[in-house]
Amino acid sequence: MIGINHYICRRILIYQSMKELIEKINVEFEAFLNEANQQSEKGNKAAGTRARKSALELSKLFKDFRKVSVEESKK
Repeated sequence: MIGINHYICRRILIYQSMKELIEKINVEFEAFLNEANQQSEKGNKAAGTRARKSALELSKLFKDFRKVSVEESKK
């Protein structure tokens, strides 16, 4: 259990602030939209791969956001 808590704390400390995390989410979401649109509108298969990669990264960022948000609400 200590290992998991250490990992979570380390992931949270990566972000200086909630604002920085939100900005990173916005940047990744823009990348996702761009790649997803290229796939759907132009049939670009490589863009689909990049869109899926962005979706996976967004999933991780959203989990980090939830953790940071819960910690911020406890302060």
